[in-house]
Amino acid sequence: MKKLVLMFAAAVMAVSVSAQTVTESKTFDNFYIGINGGVATKMTGQRGWLKGLNSNAGLRIGRYFTPVFGLAVESNAYFSNKPFASTGTAVRFLNTSLLGTVNLSNWFGGYKGEPRAFEVSLIGGLGWGHAFGNHGFNYAYVTHNNLGAITSLDKKGDNLTSKVGLDFAFNLGSSKAWQFYVEPSVMWGLNDAVADGAVALGHSGVAYNINHAYAQLNAGFIYKFRNSNGTHNFTIAKGRDQAEIDGLNAQINSLRSDLNGKDSELAAKDRQISDLQDALDACNKRPKYVKPVTATNLQPTVLFRQGKSVIDPAQYAPIELIAHYMRNHKDAKVEIKGYASPEGSKEINQRLSEERAQAVKNALVKKYKIAASRLTTKGMGATDKLFEQVEFNRVATFNDSSKTEK
Repeated sequence: MKKLVLMFAAAVMAVSVSAQTVTESKTFDNFYIGINGGVATKMTGQRGWLKGLNSNAGLRIGRYFTPVFGLAVESNAYFSNKPFASTGTAVRFLNTSLLGTVNLSNWFGGYKGEPRAFEVSLIGGLGWGHAFGNHGFNYAYVTHNNLGAITSLDKKGDNLTSKVGLDFAFNLGSSKAWQFYVEPSVMWGLNDAVADGAVALGHSGVAYNINHAYAQLNAGFIYKFRNSNGTHNFTIAKGRDQAEIDGLNAQINSLRSDLNGKDSELAAKDRQISDLQDALDACNKRPKYVKPVTATNLQPTVLFRQGKSVIDPAQYAPIELIAHYMRNHKDAKVEIKGYASPEGSKEINQRLSEERAQAVKNALVKKYKIAASRLTTKGMGATDKLFEQVEFNRVATFNDSSKTEK
């Protein structure tokens, strides 16, 4: 029992090693078909082996699951029943077996990526045998009572068989698609019995009995079908050397480092976005800027002499333009702003700017008959901002306060 366990463990290890070293097979990969033929002779009970040779021919279909292990179905037809009487048919016996195959060369020597030129494989399995014909007694079983009288006569042509052998195989061709093998083997009728010089098939308990065994020598050809990997055999899975693995690991670590750096950058960007959002929210909470209402500026201006608020005759032209504007725009209300140049004190300039604005208003009211209610005045004091030429800042300006810009 211990030896069987060790053998099973070794087989499992062989399968594991094969699975790790060869490329994965598809469902219909590694199938083969073959024909064989040869001779068989009973191992005991005859005077000479050559006198009892039975010719046979057969067909084998199988599949390799790994470079070491496979299964095959084989069926052989036998054309003689020597040394027993003929059954009267061309095919006297048919044996069909399910065989396990073990490539001993690959098991112990390893698989190098293609079959060796010469290999040795162990085969073995169980089968079913059937004898043809309906006369003769080579498959009749007769029983007798204690007095020697026949008590039963039974004819049965089926039996349980077993086969064990070695294949000495030669792989042929550049692609090793063909194989020629020579196979010595032993085949047992496991539940046969012998009575009155006849073989009775299927009439005893199962046993490996040399008296119910045949020695066989066959030769055959096998064709291995093309696989999905493009060859007719197993191929070695391409491995990566340690330097390549180290290089890939270095790339992975570099990319991981870059990713960590990107994470830090993204975190910084997220903080910046958060700060900007806070600033935007703060701006949104502030009161909205409202542009102050400003009056529409009217282009005409009235110039004054230095320190004077009296209108020169030449300056009535712009005043007349304002009067004309107000007559055409009945709803217009004009604000008159008076200015002074920077010379003099602040108080004098303020008073002078007010007087200039008032002088223009009086002219519009008295000379051009514009309603006083439509006119307002405002002294703006001294300035040098209206015009680059200083004396041009001694003016009165006009703004239509009824037309405001927002």
